[in-house]
Amino acid sequence: MADTKQVDEGADARQAAGDERRAARLAKEIAAFAKAHGGAEGQVAYIGQRGARIVLVGEDGGWGDLVAPTYAIAEKAVRRAGITVHEAFDGEFAARVKTGPYEWTRMAGIQVGGRRGA
Repeated sequence: MADTKQVDEGADARQAAGDERRAARLAKEIAAFAKAHGGAEGQVAYIGQRGARIVLVGEDGGWGDLVAPTYAIAEKAVRRAGITVHEAFDGEFAARVKTGPYEWTRMAGIQVGGRRGA
């Protein structure tokens, strides 16, 4: 029984270390986005088995997103990056996103002249 416990603790330690590396890598990407866009704020959304989506909105209206393997890793990453995190992607926060022709054609597809199958 003691051997099993040691194996489990080793696996848990490796998992925790991997999660820390993932959070650090995401935090670095978030910080780079913030630097490129004059600052940034974000929102973390659970997307099921795929994990969590981190939506970023820059001070200049630029936006992007990242996907973390778990909600906990996403939360850790935004905390490390030091950005303000919103509970929901709505209201004044969502209104700061600037979209252009590319986003409109991708969102509407062929309805507004986008490419078929794009």
